[in-house]
Amino acid sequence: MMNTKSLFTWMFALLLSGAMQAQSYESFFTGDEADLDVEPNFGVVLMGGAGENDEAMKWFLERANGGEVVVLRASGSDGYNDYFFSDLGVTINSVETILFNDASAAEDPYVIEQVQHAEAIWMAGGNQWDYISYWRGTAIEDAINNLLNVRGGVVGGISAGMAIMGDAYFTAENGTVYSDEALEDPYNQYMTIGFNDFIEAPFMENTITDTHYDDPDRAGRHTTFLARMYQDYGVYPKGIACDEYAAVCIDDAGIAWCYGEAPEYDDYVYFLRPNCDGPIGPEVCEAGQPLTWNDNNEAMKVYRINATFDGDQYMNLNNWTDFSGGEWFNGWAEAGVLGGAASDAPDCAVSITVSDFANAEFAIWPNPSTGVLNIESPIGTQISIFHASGKVIQQLQTMSPIQQLDLSDLASGVYLIQSGTQVTRVLIE
Repeated sequence: MMNTKSLFTWMFALLLSGAMQAQSYESFFTGDEADLDVEPNFGVVLMGGAGENDEAMKWFLERANGGEVVVLRASGSDGYNDYFFSDLGVTINSVETILFNDASAAEDPYVIEQVQHAEAIWMAGGNQWDYISYWRGTAIEDAINNLLNVRGGVVGGISAGMAIMGDAYFTAENGTVYSDEALEDPYNQYMTIGFNDFIEAPFMENTITDTHYDDPDRAGRHTTFLARMYQDYGVYPKGIACDEYAAVCIDDAGIAWCYGEAPEYDDYVYFLRPNCDGPIGPEVCEAGQPLTWNDNNEAMKVYRINATFDGDQYMNLNNWTDFSGGEWFNGWAEAGVLGGAASDAPDCAVSITVSDFANAEFAIWPNPSTGVLNIESPIGTQISIFHASGKVIQQLQTMSPIQQLDLSDLASGVYLIQSGTQVTRVLIE
């Protein structure tokens, strides 16, 4: 007869063995397990967070072209399976929800293979820090980026899933941050921002998203995110945000279509950019100091679209100057207090696109500069100077192989200088 001590030891060992063998993920599968080899269509879907917009979800599923949909999440269970597979009336081969229990699931061969073969990837809500800490720098990140940029498939997310879709992203590593906290101190411990090292979605360059925009109010923290992007990384920052029941669907032409339930409800989508007239960046963005980004109450230009059932209102993300169905506002922050007022559309005739910013540098020094620059370029080359927004400031032709350019009369900030087909970014201090 087994004594009590031996029985306890045996039971403990059995429980420990079971715990050690527990999987790092759970899988919930609906549909045909045989992989259907189809070519997907490109798309990016951003959804605000309180509930799924059915029309935007149909748009998402249609781009899977009848193939496989994989749902990635770090909490919850299989709530998307029936919704995607049968409730929306779009034919797909299968839906698999993969629930990550810990970071090691990102290295599991089965998980990697399933994500690599998906025609559509959906990222559920939850805690975006789980997604970042589990996936960043792993084969899962590679598979998501490969689907977006090589295979041309569709990737979307709601709430936390939307929050990680920008070139820049709020990590929530130390918990959430509220608008009043962000405005009061842009570098407080909760203001953790990642940049250019995770999801590489086309048309989302230098863009940071925000979610649940109407509950609670997040305009203040979103504005501060953009200020930090400029201050820390020297880029012309942009923002896309959704109210809780609104969604943005970005097609392969870079058109962001806005879905909601307007006019019955006020479901807004917001597109934020700095004003292209005058200095681009904030006047005060320092640790321990309230944010001031004012520029005569015109620091930010915000286009607000009341998103419709048909998703027929849009913003063209190639230039941010072609738009439909919304209204423009000015936004600003003064000593940590957010302000806004109705406005006309900005006069930002973008002459170069974001893709031009990444071209190889030509010889220009010093950089940063107080405004006097040396440019090495062939004689007769046209030199163009732009605001970081893309608005032309000055044009000239080089008269010698090395020419001095005096920009000391310009306000401090980031500018773009183009020589032929090459563009480089310079910082005037």
